[in-house]
Amino acid sequence: MALPLPAGDFRAFIFDCDGTLADNMHLHYEAWSRSMADCGGVYPEELFYEWGGVPTAEIVRRLNTRFGLALDVEEVVRRKEDYYRQSIPRVEAKHDVVALAREFHGKVPLAVASGGHRDLVERTLSALDIRGLFREVIAAEDYDRGKPHPDPFLTAAARLQVAPAHCLVFEDTATGAEAARAAGMAWVLV
Repeated sequence: MALPLPAGDFRAFIFDCDGTLADNMHLHYEAWSRSMADCGGVYPEELFYEWGGVPTAEIVRRLNTRFGLALDVEEVVRRKEDYYRQSIPRVEAKHDVVALAREFHGKVPLAVASGGHRDLVERTLSALDIRGLFREVIAAEDYDRGKPHPDPFLTAAARLQVAPAHCLVFEDTATGAEAARAAGMAWVLV
């Protein structure tokens, strides 16, 4: 099934990674569940999906606040990412989104803008054999404020040298769509 694209003068496409290019949210939730069990915390599944797109460290801070916990942010993040890294061989593509990226590769510049850490994003794209499609990969290390702030998408637009108004974002979460809107970009919710 082809993704419907909105009308517009789009000169660059920016893709979220997890849940958009990669069908891997269940793997992230497994990694979260294991790391939280190790560290004595909880992360209810409904919150996991509600907070989709929020950087990992910020999620741990939110969990501490919400549930009165004192989880070590760095330790939980390290464990969660280690568990996810182990699951990368099981990642599958979101075929309609990847097909669109392949179709437009070489026609307009493409970028990934993710709330994930660079190592995991790069490994995920490589596991899907699509890393070469993207001129830029923007990860959590590349900006100060994650989604729902516009920083990830604005950073991608700046690196692609395309005005935000001429960028089309592909996202799978309301948080990501809010970030695209805040960046002054059109978006497709996949």
